[in-house]
Amino acid sequence: MAQEVFKRYEKKYMVTIAQYNELISQMITKLNADQYGKHTISNIYFDTPDYSLIRASLEKPVYKEKIRLRSYGTPSEDDMVFIELKKKYDGVVYKRRIPMTLREARKYLYYGIQPETGSQILREIEYSMNRYEPKPMVYLAYERIAFYGKEDAELRVTFDMNIRAREFNLDLKKGSYGIPLLEKGHMLMEIKIPGAMPTWMSHILSELAIYPVSYSKYGAYYQDYIMNQNVNKGGKVCA
Repeated sequence: MAQEVFKRYEKKYMVTIAQYNELISQMITKLNADQYGKHTISNIYFDTPDYSLIRASLEKPVYKEKIRLRSYGTPSEDDMVFIELKKKYDGVVYKRRIPMTLREARKYLYYGIQPETGSQILREIEYSMNRYEPKPMVYLAYERIAFYGKEDAELRVTFDMNIRAREFNLDLKKGSYGIPLLEKGHMLMEIKIPGAMPTWMSHILSELAIYPVSYSKYGAYYQDYIMNQNVNKGGKVCA
């Protein structure tokens, strides 16, 4: 069973469309466009019923983790999807992911039916599943445009737009829709690097006055919508 492991630093920036256009015009000599062009990424985030994983993450601890099911576009039962375990420790992001069909992934994540083939990554995911006993809690999708470095292919720059989320129809087959999370005309840029940021990139960001932000897509939906819904209903909100 194929598997993928990533270790990198991730920096996030909120940019306007005008800033995006200027960034691309200045970075294009250093970057190649991803072969897939603009594409949709869909996710199901798994959490405890009281959202303990995202609540802990928002407190900015030294260590945090997320469990999600990811697809590219809206998949059918036999399309390939990815179960991902994303950890962050002391500023470094470690991501493990393993591919399987949507049918296999649903059986495992929703009903606890083990895949026929195991692996070290699957054992790590299984440990977290047993520890938290998470359930599907939030669907979140966005359109992405991605680039990678011409000199260093491990350098990736992505732009996510039309970020949207929902708490119902928590199945990747149900379509890509939800409540919009970003202000109109804004997108989230992420720079993913194995080590130090290239000097040329730092100069461009400084010149355009673009600075890092702390932003979690899932965290933003939890804070802006789930917590507010509970407050409006008179329920207790854990923070």
